[in-house]
Amino acid sequence: MERFLTLWAEAALTSTGFFWMALWAFALGYLISSLIQVLVTRSRMQRLMGHDGPRSMALGTAFGFVSSSCSFAALSTTRALFQKGAGLAPSMAFLLASTNLVIELGIVIALFLSWHFVVGEYVGGLLLIGFAWLFIRMTRPDRLLSRVRERLGDDGDHTHDQPPSPLQRLRSRDGWQAIGRSYVMEWQMVWKDVLIGFTVAGIIAAFVPDAAFKTLFIGAGSQTDPGFWAVLAQTLIGPIAAFATFIGSMGNIPLAALLHEHGVSFAGVIAFIFSDLVVLPVLRINAQYYGWKMALYILAMLLCGLVVVSLALHYGLAALDWLPDSQGGGRQQRELFKLNNGFVLNLVFLAISAVLGWLWWSGRSAGASHEHHDHGGASRSEQVLTGIAVIAMTWLAGGLLAAARPGIQASGGG
Repeated sequence: MERFLTLWAEAALTSTGFFWMALWAFALGYLISSLIQVLVTRSRMQRLMGHDGPRSMALGTAFGFVSSSCSFAALSTTRALFQKGAGLAPSMAFLLASTNLVIELGIVIALFLSWHFVVGEYVGGLLLIGFAWLFIRMTRPDRLLSRVRERLGDDGDHTHDQPPSPLQRLRSRDGWQAIGRSYVMEWQMVWKDVLIGFTVAGIIAAFVPDAAFKTLFIGAGSQTDPGFWAVLAQTLIGPIAAFATFIGSMGNIPLAALLHEHGVSFAGVIAFIFSDLVVLPVLRINAQYYGWKMALYILAMLLCGLVVVSLALHYGLAALDWLPDSQGGGRQQRELFKLNNGFVLNLVFLAISAVLGWLWWSGRSAGASHEHHDHGGASRSEQVLTGIAVIAMTWLAGGLLAAARPGIQASGGG
């Protein structure tokens, strides 16, 4: 029993330490995202995006880059763009860019992994968009798309009001209240993913032995080149592991760091990171939006793309001698609560968050009906996720109480 309490305390301290380590990065990313979302409206994107040409693909990618990284919000906006007449390829470009080519994700990856994975995330995101375009052009799902457009119909939104300019918004109290509202909504959308992801990362770090990683990921921890077939197997296992986690990209980065620490190949880790759009809740939402045939078509496209792109990145970096060292040494000791620049940045962004929260609170009545994120179709998945989040909070609270008990020696070093 004493051994379990020690591991429980270590898991809770590691989870909270991981979150403290990344807090300022989340806050900075969501502040930037909120500014962009308020200043670059969806109506502007809908007017500019056309069908499947290079210009539309470039615009879809650019608009995705400046949009929210929340999977649910990205799915909702993608549906709206497609329903307004955008082609499937630029709509997928928007979806992939808004969940892979975002600033906060790159910062968190840099904190937990290394620059190699940041390069892989951004270059891989662009390659995924190119793969999706090629996949759609080769398969030509015209009949399927016609049925989906009939299913979606017309959303009935025919307003043509000219929204305020970005400068006008920045000069107005309403504009800053909208930024505060968007910032709070960003946290409302991701807190469950982040909480569950960091909790699971702490549990795995404390309880799961190294042998389990080597069993699941063939060739993990090898001090020599595991060979193509082992790398391919790890690349295929990555999405399966991500599918089982139920969490999005912002929550699975600590898990990806643990995979890397246990010697999983670059391809396997990056495939795990790219798998945020192939988890079960996303599949269900796409099925409710477009029907199961279209949802499975998108799933097949994304799965094929992330495997091909992850392998291409792995061997591309290997050819340049840029592959990160395979660690394979188990858990790495981190000073998670050290008084350093990250500690100061956390305090600064907690203060900024408090101001933005006050702006949201002061303007919530007047702005409640504007610029919200649609989570339509996600109710059942959200209920399940909420239940798991409550369990995670209970686990963390119990673990922190265990850590405070005399005689419990928990390192919390992750």
